[in-house]
Amino acid sequence: MNSIVRNYRHLSRCKCGISGVYKQFSTQVLTMPKTENEPKVESAKLNRIVNDIASLNLIEVSELSALLRKTLNLPDTPMMAISQSVASPKEEEEEAAPKSVKTSFTVKLLKFDDSKKVALIKEVKNLLEGMNLVQAKKFVESAPTVVKADLPKDEAEKLKESLSKVGAVCEIE
Repeated sequence: MNSIVRNYRHLSRCKCGISGVYKQFSTQVLTMPKTENEPKVESAKLNRIVNDIASLNLIEVSELSALLRKTLNLPDTPMMAISQSVASPKEEEEEAAPKSVKTSFTVKLLKFDDSKKVALIKEVKNLLEGMNLVQAKKFVESAPTVVKADLPKDEAEKLKESLSKVGAVCEIE
């Protein structure tokens, strides 16, 4: 109420006077905000608008939508549609990321039989290019270690089998 009195005093000093204030606010309808316990009163004007919109066909709805976007300066980009299906987040992740098929494998030397160490060193030297006996010995003794990585499944299986024959315990990852 104090703000109304202040505005009245301010406007009474202005050139437009009280008649200008009346003209400015005469078209506005002021209503008190509704409380939670108070029942909601529907406007006859809004009911008429809702009934008119509900009676439109699809072409008229499209034209109304375009006219409203133009009048209200709204962008033409549509809002994201809300999904109607109720799915768990786990199911959504599975749908979003297709299941990948593993195409590259790694052969890992876990341990070896000490009695067959020499045969294993010779086999590692033959299987791994550019490795001499000293390097192969250090490689075998540093187990667990990766023998080869990024291999196709069949090649990884062959490598594991050849190392297992000479006393190695290998794993394919």
